[in-house]
Amino acid sequence: SLVARMTLKAGKITSLAESIRAIADMEDPISHTLKKTEVAKDLVFEKMYCPLGVLLIIFESRPDALVQIAALAIRSGNGLLLKGGKEAMRSNTILHKVVTSVIPDVVGKKLIGLVKSKDEIADLLKLDDVIDLVIPRGSNRLVSQIKAQTKIPVLGHADGICHVYIDKSADMDMAKRIVLDAKVDYPAACNAMETLLVHKDLNKTEGLDDLLMELAKEGVVIYGGPVAHDTLKVPKVDSFHHEYSSMACTLEFVDDVQSAIDHINRYGSAHTDCIITTDTKSADTFLQQVDSAAVFHNASTRFCDGTRFGLGAEVGI
Repeated sequence: SLVARMTLKAGKITSLAESIRAIADMEDPISHTLKKTEVAKDLVFEKMYCPLGVLLIIFESRPDALVQIAALAIRSGNGLLLKGGKEAMRSNTILHKVVTSVIPDVVGKKLIGLVKSKDEIADLLKLDDVIDLVIPRGSNRLVSQIKAQTKIPVLGHADGICHVYIDKSADMDMAKRIVLDAKVDYPAACNAMETLLVHKDLNKTEGLDDLLMELAKEGVVIYGGPVAHDTLKVPKVDSFHHEYSSMACTLEFVDDVQSAIDHINRYGSAHTDCIITTDTKSADTFLQQVDSAAVFHNASTRFCDGTRFGLGAEVGI
């Protein structure tokens, strides 16, 4: 999964360039008036977008993140300090050079800085009078460490334990397409499915058997929760909190939509979760009660993406 995140193939570079063009073509957000209110005679209150200031963004492994983050910072008028993982140092150095080479002199190349040494991070985290926001993009351990070491506000999201729940009324052909896309398309991504929850009435049905056969055919290793382990005879999972980031996932049977919601809110990471159902009441309950950044009805978790949402790119939180 690490190599998959680090690789910059031609296709990825093309889509990266397209996402940067999408950001460039967006309406300039800065000084855009959101609201204008006359709070008293001749006293007008204006609410506007403005830059945050200087951002320190610490990210792991994916060099394409550097380009996306830099483009968003330029577009939103923010200064930026970037610290990538040592495993992608050469890629990050070259990409930083490309980005800064196109910044006009009136703005200045130092708008976007690249921090190369891990030792510098501790010193930077003390600069709460200079840096306005820290965004750690990476493991749970990284986010926790950053939060503990600074007085600067931290915006962090660590794990990507995404769920797909197949309700008893689900169209199983649709379920098969969604689950295969969510797991197989790009398993190393944070929006890939890690846990498949299935309504207990679908156990041993032809539709579920067909889905499991397709996953196995694609090379996906399935681990079971207590119920799935007993009934399907698959290896037992050690923890429902596990993020595989590879061709493996956890499967468990649940009693109903409420049980699925409770499971997700207890074991999930509040990233992206999906319900597959033809029952609109069950779908509405799921969408309202699952406490995640993105909650989908009949759509792959892989759709949780800044470019897909029409934002051009994302910081990855």
